[in-house]
Amino acid sequence: MAFHHPGPWRVIVVGGGHAGCEAALAVARCGIDVLLVTQSVDRIGWMSCNPAIGGIGKSHLVAEIDALGGEMARNTDRAGVQYKMLNASRGPAVRALRVQCDKLAYATALREVVEFQPRLHVKQGSVARLWIEGGALRGVETGASVRFSADAVILTAGTFLSGVLHTGESKERGGRAGEGASVGLGEQLAELDIATVRHKTGTCPRLAAGTIDWQTLDLDPGIDPPPTMSRYSDGVVLPQMTCHATATNSTVHRIIEDALHRSPMYSGQIDGVGPRYCPSIEDKVVRFAQRDSHLLYLEREGWHTSEVYLSGLSTSLPADVQFELVRAIRGLENAEIVRFGYAVEYTTIDPRQLDRTLHLDALDGLYFAGQVNGTSGYEEAGAQGLVAGMSAVARVRGTEAPTFQRDDSYIGVMIDDLITRGGNEPYRMFTSRAEHRLSLRTSNADLRLCPRGRDFGLVSDDQWQAFEARRQRLADAETLLDKTRIRPDTATSKKLADAGMPKLKTPVTLNELFRRPESTWAKLTPLMPDALVDLGLPVAEQDELIAACRYAGYVAREKIRLQRTRRSEKARIPSDFDYRGVGALSHETIEHLERVRPETLGQASRIPGVPAAAVSALAIALEQRRRMAKAP
Repeated sequence: MAFHHPGPWRVIVVGGGHAGCEAALAVARCGIDVLLVTQSVDRIGWMSCNPAIGGIGKSHLVAEIDALGGEMARNTDRAGVQYKMLNASRGPAVRALRVQCDKLAYATALREVVEFQPRLHVKQGSVARLWIEGGALRGVETGASVRFSADAVILTAGTFLSGVLHTGESKERGGRAGEGASVGLGEQLAELDIATVRHKTGTCPRLAAGTIDWQTLDLDPGIDPPPTMSRYSDGVVLPQMTCHATATNSTVHRIIEDALHRSPMYSGQIDGVGPRYCPSIEDKVVRFAQRDSHLLYLEREGWHTSEVYLSGLSTSLPADVQFELVRAIRGLENAEIVRFGYAVEYTTIDPRQLDRTLHLDALDGLYFAGQVNGTSGYEEAGAQGLVAGMSAVARVRGTEAPTFQRDDSYIGVMIDDLITRGGNEPYRMFTSRAEHRLSLRTSNADLRLCPRGRDFGLVSDDQWQAFEARRQRLADAETLLDKTRIRPDTATSKKLADAGMPKLKTPVTLNELFRRPESTWAKLTPLMPDALVDLGLPVAEQDELIAACRYAGYVAREKIRLQRTRRSEKARIPSDFDYRGVGALSHETIEHLERVRPETLGQASRIPGVPAAAVSALAIALEQRRRMAKAP
């Protein structure tokens, strides 16, 4: 007989990883009681792979989580030990901050935030099944036969659903090293006819710092002084570290090639598909056979551990092979492996079964977020957790759930990709996925999303006050840039010459002058009115203004294209639309459309396997249906 513990909660979150923490915090901060059930309270917010936050595309998601009132960016600043700007030589739209973290500090700080958050209740337990009665979702049931009831359940199972760990020929059940898999829950999803996919990911060996020859390695320093990941944190807390770099070589590649038959990926032991954009060292050697070497980074895992993460060497080769190949790398000739790399094979759902709120229509009240949706990375998980939390809050309130679109956020890009295209490999965010990336910069994430977070109840008073002050400064500065005209007189020519810039031929505004690639804030300060200088804008706000000036023409053209796109996005497709009644659609196209059930023509156009001609035929059919509905 199961023990029923109803509790005060309205929402249950399963899993205490990055998706689960953001989801639970979002619900609680909106004033709704939420229960977080996790296998191990000690592993809340644990970084089981590389302890780093941010990177190409990923930092955009973190900035948006931050703008909406989420926790990931602020927690990163509590634990960051090295800050690096990627794509620094490219345009501001694709620059990305990446922060190496002290993994113990990150998990400890996030656990503290979670445990002391009012209305957030934490219980340790392994959820064995969803509690379903009469076809309706009632809550969850643990392996200890304890039932928890709620109006909504958010499943953030990570890599734990029917997880199997692989190191060479050996394998064992588990979601990650030292923790068990969630087998019953994975089996239940199959019983409910929820389509699933088998995925694979891996991790790198950890080395003992004292056994590494640091003098022979290349230095890989961070930014000094470091910026913050969050606009609303109290600053960087921990002392900073310098990372180091080395590389594989022909000897390492030969060792790997000779042992491929013992790799679970190549022996057929693993059925799941690995991430294309974070391949194992085995995949790198096979797929890029023309390469003589691959870069590796040695990243300390924190101030209170001697473990060093060997980034770039993800592997599931047998332990003896890992030992041999590590010691063939420059600087690691005497290195000791503290933890061997391994692969984890796990079950995810096909995210095309979800709607834009991450709700599973097949079982009312059930939401999915994180790696269980087929994504990879802490950042993608955190963003989905925040969305699922907001959706569950809307359900409890009886209001419409907020949705994010491709043109307003990277969160919208990711969710649209997942629910429209699905994927046979773990999904990773890149700036190249966002067609509106010139408008979706990390530097303006707060301007785009902070008001939405405030309206929903996620953004605190302190964050809102800081945001409003920043928004006002930027607005005042923008006005002054547009109003200030610079004339090509003698005094101006001298100031420009002193700054190493060419003379003006005609009068221009400061806004127009900043569009020149050689312009910087420091160079043009002598030409600025006192009112602009007196604003005392921080460097980050100066950079945002310059980016806005330079992208203005591109963004204007982008808005024209967007208006055209929105016409198709607004053309809604009824949920009961009969695709088989459209004669021009092929059987294959109908199958794709019926599987995804797109909400709009725009979404239909992005489904793989649906050609443009089919979208046109669908548009005609929808118009005919509309006219028939209007006919007397």
